[in-house]
Amino acid sequence: MSESTSVMTYPTGTTPSPVVSVKPIALPAPGRGADLEVRVSAPTTGRDLPIIVFSHGYGWSMDGYAPLADFWAARGFVVVRPTHLDSRTLDLPADDPRTPLIWRHRVEDLKRVLDRLDLLEAAVPGLAGRFDSSRIAVAGHSWGAQTASMLLGARVLDSEGVPGEDMSDPRVAAGVLLALPGPGGADLSPFAAEHFPFMNPSFDGMTAPALVVAGDRDQSALSVRGPDWFTDPYFLSPGAKSLLTLYGAEHSLGGIPGYSVTETTDESPERVALIQRLSWAFLRSALHPEDPSWSAARAALEEDPRPLGQVRSK
Repeated sequence: MSESTSVMTYPTGTTPSPVVSVKPIALPAPGRGADLEVRVSAPTTGRDLPIIVFSHGYGWSMDGYAPLADFWAARGFVVVRPTHLDSRTLDLPADDPRTPLIWRHRVEDLKRVLDRLDLLEAAVPGLAGRFDSSRIAVAGHSWGAQTASMLLGARVLDSEGVPGEDMSDPRVAAGVLLALPGPGGADLSPFAAEHFPFMNPSFDGMTAPALVVAGDRDQSALSVRGPDWFTDPYFLSPGAKSLLTLYGAEHSLGGIPGYSVTETTDESPERVALIQRLSWAFLRSALHPEDPSWSAARAALEEDPRPLGQVRSK
């Protein structure tokens, strides 16, 4: 199916604003071994701005995922991107004692952002008094989606199948989970089972509203399953969920990690644009239930004569 022939216009419901982006902002992080550095992007206009905390994929940093952060910020969100300890910019040695628990540090990074919204608000010129800290979402890609999912209620199972600590956060109302890995156990490749024991999630407690985004050509070396592995978090979690399945998309989902990123194997500006619009619309309606953006965006996709994907909800 050719992306370039899609002709539909998908509504975003708002006129883009200029964006201010400030980095690095250092948040004190006792016990982490280094301060948590974040980047904050926000529109130059508007008040009562909801917040998206975004968790990057393996190796990336606060500078990644600009196609999403720029789009969301220009349309009314404050977007906060922390740099996790696995970032290539930090070059953490494999034998560093923090390495086996980076997955926990990642979750704690997102919570630390939520704990210090006051510091972030004060650090960005012109942002004071414009946050709406009662409307918070998390988002992430790949390992970042796994990180974000834990604030929504996903948990890690131990070797006996017993759920570990509940690391959900009541301050988080919704999420966008891009290329979120599926179940562990027999679904993992031998390499993943040996090196990533935390890749054994339970989605039973992931009750918060979320949009799961999966590519139908995302064949992961971490799983013995096919691309449908990335759709399991939708089917295995309770509550209000939607699943966006993208035709022809591999793990980069068309190029969301960055503009002209060489590791993107399935470059598609049209696919990235669809993710931008649908993710924005989903979060607008999830955080403002009276907002019709999500239903309008879904209707536009359904009416598209050559759609780039499909949405199902429960």
